[in-house]
Amino acid sequence: MKKLVGLAMVLGLVLLLTGVSMAADSNTVTVTANVVGTCKFLTGGTMAFGGLDPSSGAAKAATVTQPTFWCTKGASYTISDDLGMYEVGAQRKVKHASLDEYINYSMSYTITGTGDGRTVTKTMDIAGTISFADYQDASAGGYSDTITLTISP
Repeated sequence: MKKLVGLAMVLGLVLLLTGVSMAADSNTVTVTANVVGTCKFLTGGTMAFGGLDPSSGAAKAATVTQPTFWCTKGASYTISDDLGMYEVGAQRKVKHASLDEYINYSMSYTITGTGDGRTVTKTMDIAGTISFADYQDASAGGYSDTITLTISP
C-alpha cells in the first residue's frame, strides 16, 4: 500500500510539474482580400436608321439594340466611345458604301453609373438621330460606321 501511495504521489508531482513547465500562447493571423473593380460588356449593340426618305422632311431616329454589361458591385463606371471611324472633330458620320460621301448623325447615351455585381446585367440607353438637313441631298445607297465603346471602373 505504501508503494501505491508513493507511486500516486510521484505521478501527481509529475503531472503538476508538467502543467507548470508548459505554457500556452496565442497570436492572430490577419486575413485580407481586395475585390477588383471590373466592368465587362456582355453584348454589343446596333443603331439602325433604316430608310432615309428625302421626301419626308423629317429627322430620323434610330432603332437601337442596346449593349449590355456588368460592373463590380459598388464600382463607379464610365462609358466612352471613339466617335466612330469617320468623325470630323466631334461630328459623327456614316460613310457611303462605294462613294466618298458622308451623312452626319448624333448619338447619346448614359455615361456614368455604379455597378450592381456580375449577376446584374445593365443595359445602355443609346439613342441616335439623323436630321433631315443631313440626308436631304445624300446619294442613294447604304451608309455605315463602327463605334468602339469603352467601359472602365
